Amino acid sequence: MSTDTDLRSDSQLQQLVEQLSLSFFGKPFLHRAFYNARLKTTGGRYHLGSHDIDFNPKVLEKYGQDELVGVIKHELCHYHLHLANRGYQHKDKDFKELLSKTGGSRYVRPLLEKKTAYHCYRCQNCGAAIRRQRRINLDRYVCGSCRGKLQLIAG
Repeated sequence: MSTDTDLRSDSQLQQLVEQLSLSFFGKPFLHRAFYNARLKTTGGRYHLGSHDIDFNPKVLEKYGQDELVGVIKHELCHYHLHLANRGYQHKDKDFKELLSKTGGSRYVRPLLEKKTAYHCYRCQNCGAAIRRQRRINLDRYVCGSCRGKLQLIAG
């Protein structure tokens, strides 16, 4: 198979998808496979209308070719089952069986870093500590316990 650097182009991705489709499913992939950098949390997406599949390039960048192959197999399960008018959704028995048979990945590893920055506030009246991921408008919001004025401590 190709190296990670070879798979960065859409044409190389297309070839890999076609190759995996024939070798693991015994059927050709007759539509388009391409990278979509706008995908944030998902590894790939099968389009029911056009039958095209787009993939998140971060899967290859962060985890390498083996993880990308698992995602490709997952999306090819959706593709081939949908075209065969069988259960192609995650909940369907046909999908689960084919995914297990081909060795596709059930989930992609996390692609976004967990956001741990918190904004800390303290009530000037009762002293309650409040943590939020997003900043709040101190002119508009008050303490939920005593309705006192909030003050930003950290964040």
